[in-house]
Amino acid sequence: MSTTGEKKIDRLLGEYDLSPFATDVNARLKRTVMVLITEECQLRCKYCYAVHKNNNSKIDFVTFRKAFDFMMKEKAIFSESGINIAFFGGEPLLGIKVINQICEYVEKVTREKKHVWADNYHFTISTNGILYNNPEVQEFIKRFKDHLTISISIDGTKIKHDMNRVYPDGKGSHDDIIKNIPLWQSQFPGLGTKATVSHDDIPYIKESILYLWDIGIKKININCVFEDVWKDGDDILFEEQLKQLADHIIENKLDDTYDCSFFAKMIGNKMDSTENNNWCGSGKHMTAIDTHGDFYACNRFLPFTIQTHDSRMLGNADKGFDKNKLRPYIALDRLSQSPRQCKECEYAGGCALCVGVNYEAAETDTIYQRAIFICAMHKARCRANNYYWEKRKEIGNL
Repeated sequence: MSTTGEKKIDRLLGEYDLSPFATDVNARLKRTVMVLITEECQLRCKYCYAVHKNNNSKIDFVTFRKAFDFMMKEKAIFSESGINIAFFGGEPLLGIKVINQICEYVEKVTREKKHVWADNYHFTISTNGILYNNPEVQEFIKRFKDHLTISISIDGTKIKHDMNRVYPDGKGSHDDIIKNIPLWQSQFPGLGTKATVSHDDIPYIKESILYLWDIGIKKININCVFEDVWKDGDDILFEEQLKQLADHIIENKLDDTYDCSFFAKMIGNKMDSTENNNWCGSGKHMTAIDTHGDFYACNRFLPFTIQTHDSRMLGNADKGFDKNKLRPYIALDRLSQSPRQCKECEYAGGCALCVGVNYEAAETDTIYQRAIFICAMHKARCRANNYYWEKRKEIGNL
């Protein structure tokens, strides 16, 4: 049952016609369509939210084709002038054959139908990197290189990475991934990696960032897990690690060569009510397709990932979208889902949130109850971030 706030939004939207969202602004955006290729993965990362991994559920080409044909026709919802098809799993490269079929079809059908996406489509894959040097994967990369981005997730040093990114028997995956990094860098130069921080690996943050830079990955997108894993004192240790990293960056004049997402000028301010968009495009400019061809707001609402509530399917290619189920995502913004402590927090600016985690953590099945498990960690990041920029200002390096 929805909360009172969510019901109120439903009433305000009434029998809402989705076509007004095809505005000039939205027409310049890309729709992200996340395609679940397989629920299978070689790894069992300890912080992974995909909790129902198995080797039984895989998408087939016919299922995707049906869903994609529907999306091309449903212009009221899929109004953007571009599309980014993001393949995920499990481990998506386990399904490289169907990925290749999908990409060929998107390229072919959008051009044949002279669809607006024909000139504006892109494919992205987030992989654990184990299969990156596979000959079939390499042939695929050559074929679609001009419309393709592949990111490999690596958490840092062998110690930090192997704490969480492990095989089912507990063996770490660092050595199997690191050997493919040079090939990946040669094919996608300048791309960064996504790293994750959880409770156990906080002491290894500084050395892990420096390690990733040393092996040639200049851009590090790193974040704390959103779930309820943090313990008393984690924020203090986290802040100290970031301050040590800040000192090292400045002392060794690494500022202009390397980048770490923990340090950013635009975080650590009060929430700006004039910038009230939701943190992500879940449901509004983002759609996920599962292995059965069903539509969801994002990957965090699939049966594959949900633990505490029922999954929230929005529709499928046969019956279309249930606009009543889509409506709450269209109206979702930061203020409507944030408690007072967030709205009044001096560090609210740049504080990330996840609609899927909100849903999982809520007492009811609402998406309008913000989970605040990372509160102390975000504040620690902001204090370290302010330390970094103040120190740069002191030495005249801004």
